[in-house]
Amino acid sequence: MIALIDADIVAYRCAASAEKDDMSIALIRTELLMKEIISATDATEYKAFLSGSKETNFRYTIDPTYKANRAALVRPVHLDACKQFLVTHWKAEICTGYEADDGMGINQKPSGTVICSIDKDMLQVPGQHYNFVKKEFTQVTADQGLKSFYIQTLVGDRSDGITGVVGIGPVKAAKILDPLLPEEYYSACKAMYDGDVDRYHSNCKLLWIWREPNGTWKAQDETEET
Repeated sequence: MIALIDADIVAYRCAASAEKDDMSIALIRTELLMKEIISATDATEYKAFLSGSKETNFRYTIDPTYKANRAALVRPVHLDACKQFLVTHWKAEICTGYEADDGMGINQKPSGTVICSIDKDMLQVPGQHYNFVKKEFTQVTADQGLKSFYIQTLVGDRSDGITGVVGIGPVKAAKILDPLLPEEYYSACKAMYDGDVDRYHSNCKLLWIWREPNGTWKAQDETEET
């Protein structure tokens, strides 16, 4: 088993937990969490991923306001140190031009890999998942993953500053898609955007997690301009 680890979250959680402590405490907690994840997943190998810089992230070329809502957030004091520790001691890969989520999505396989993250967005990617905070395993089918993605296009992602359809939350979005076949999700969600196809397509591109290098989302209807 190969553990595909969201090193962004590992670094952030460990740094934040040691905000009032010496940097060494944050690094020890980073080391321990990485070992716990590998042990819990019975991984014989691992790959850890860190998001590249904002300047190279393709999502900002789609929408310059992407994650702008995070600008006022105070970064944990030891965050950079934890990230560097993951690169130096755990060979974490910096995903230049894309994000850690995409790095995990590219490397996920139908079997033999497990995405280790607490980010619900990752559940659009088929395969095995491990939430290392809840300590829960989840197996996601292709249809379940696709439905999760299209639910998110309706709901949006507040943490990333992506606005979906006003008045639609996860429960209502699921009810809209429940009676439909997977091939009907795209058109049904597009209709909910009340004619604003450009915003719909932009959100799809922002929310879609790569499954292959440069695997940016494309509209289901190839006659649509993406």
